[in-house]
Amino acid sequence: MLKTRKHLELLAPAKNAEFGIEAINHGADAVYIGGPAFGARSKAPNTVADIARLVKHAHRYHAEVFVALNTIFHDQELDGARQLVEQLYEAEVDALIVQDMGLLELGLPPIQLHASTQTDIRTVDKAVFLDQVGFSQLVLARELDLATVQKIAAATTCNLEYFIHGALCVAFSGQCFISHAHTGRSANRGECSQECRLPFTLEDQKGRIIGKDQHFLSMKDNDQSANLLALIDAGVSSFKIEGRYKDLPYVKNATAHYRLLLDGILHDRPELAKSSHGSSRFTFSPQPEKTFNRSATDYFANGRQADIGAFDTPKFSGEALGKVSKVGSDYFEVDTEVELHNGDGVCFFDVHKELVGLRVNSVVGRKLYPNEMPVDIRRGMAVFRNRDHAFMRLLEKDSAQRKIAVTLRLTDSEQGFQLSVSDEAGLVGTAFCLADKQLADNPAQAQQSLRDNLAKLGNTDFVAKNTELATRQAWFVPASLVNGLRRDAITQLQLARDAAYQRPPRRPASEPPAMYPEDTLSYLANVYNQKARAFYQKHGVKMIAAAYEANQELDEVPLMITKHCLRFSHGLCPKEAKGVIGVQGTVTAEPMTLISGKDRYTLKFDCKPCEMHVMGKMRKSVLQLAQPQAVHFMPRRP
Repeated sequence: MLKTRKHLELLAPAKNAEFGIEAINHGADAVYIGGPAFGARSKAPNTVADIARLVKHAHRYHAEVFVALNTIFHDQELDGARQLVEQLYEAEVDALIVQDMGLLELGLPPIQLHASTQTDIRTVDKAVFLDQVGFSQLVLARELDLATVQKIAAATTCNLEYFIHGALCVAFSGQCFISHAHTGRSANRGECSQECRLPFTLEDQKGRIIGKDQHFLSMKDNDQSANLLALIDAGVSSFKIEGRYKDLPYVKNATAHYRLLLDGILHDRPELAKSSHGSSRFTFSPQPEKTFNRSATDYFANGRQADIGAFDTPKFSGEALGKVSKVGSDYFEVDTEVELHNGDGVCFFDVHKELVGLRVNSVVGRKLYPNEMPVDIRRGMAVFRNRDHAFMRLLEKDSAQRKIAVTLRLTDSEQGFQLSVSDEAGLVGTAFCLADKQLADNPAQAQQSLRDNLAKLGNTDFVAKNTELATRQAWFVPASLVNGLRRDAITQLQLARDAAYQRPPRRPASEPPAMYPEDTLSYLANVYNQKARAFYQKHGVKMIAAAYEANQELDEVPLMITKHCLRFSHGLCPKEAKGVIGVQGTVTAEPMTLISGKDRYTLKFDCKPCEMHVMGKMRKSVLQLAQPQAVHFMPRRP
């Protein structure tokens, strides 16, 4: 059975097992992590043994662990991928996040499958197809608005997952080939070189400069804090935080932030429920703006917005402090009301518009004494804080504790005492002991002492919510007897919880096989092996082009397809305006050209779906590098 959409899942990233454990402690209902190979973040690998350790911790709270196997595979890699899946299944991983449809043709163990965002789920037809071929959860395209999400929810039965926080890829996921075209490092193979974060010059059709040395393909970071309830009402059940490359403070801060927001919704909406057990308490107040971000946007959730780009810098500039009011020989003053601390990190844009960072050794009033005095700081420059030292110190320590609320009930019999401990899911652990009962000299004091002793759950996963004394008399019960009863009952409860946890099942594909919405696939479908080709043929596709990585598309093609539109962001959208008057006359809308070094990209605009295509060719220098290589992945069994 699939979880109903009434169960909400907060899904956090894990660079490694330690990060995943902390994400669980800070309230995540599930975490996603990369394995030893085949993940879309090749620089964040993890052994199966480490993943198994994370799984063991997560399952204590009935939380889940998903492993990202979301690259496309060479034919030579398929056997290694199948072996890895078998090991992950043995490690009790709950689900795989996949892009390559060839995996569905490998006879995998019955592990649940989630369709990665790289499968490019932007339409109802595509979502319905994936819903029918065996996927239990769909990671929707980041660009989808609430209305489209609602249509997909109405047409499908699987769980819907939506990115709510973190970095935004400017291209539709799975539809960006710039990195491969220039370096041989394929984003679909987990090796994106992030060329979208580079500075570019933007020209109009007559070669006039519209903008120079700006990061025109760099987006602000996603923040759906204000849209959570609307997303729930649209049909989303899994809320995903981006960041398998991010540091631990970011994971803690973002997870805690959304945990509190979702808990508030759960409190107000009793028809909704968490998908895991336990509640987290934090030693800090979450403030997502204080860990890495490029400012915030809700992207296209509520339709196209005017200001979604982080054109000035792809780095983390942080919170605005104020302007420089004075510059001394070894200090500078900032006109700010923000309380600063020794050890803070501050930054400013220099005369070349580059972000310059420095560490503050000491703060005296509004005077900042940096570790090294910058040579080009000037009066009137805006200053930002990108590291709040006091806040980061809180996150560097143990900053959360997750506990499962239980009710303890003590009863008596002729032979002794019985203690039952029941958790929030209704699971029960019971212990009994023989004892000679003795009436308490001071009943009120004895019963309070008994309640206090029973509630001492210490380093266990549990916390006492209620303690009930259902005995016929007020007995004196020695502390040693209480401790033994409590210990044995908790052990039994843990065993009951372990036995009750069931991994989500693999969903069967519909029969007869569902038909793919189209009968022709271009290189954009990322078909890179014969098993993937066989999958699509089985589902009615007649013509299938090879993936871009197979070097079949060497002429100028879209290297990136994006909802971001540079015409719109410069006031040149034909739906909004018919041109603007600049210093050199009317700046026309199309074509535009992006320039980075010797590379020139023609920008084509498809106004019907409201998309921008960044056109380009593969560099000749990387043709040999980009040839498919046989990778034989033969992991050892744990």
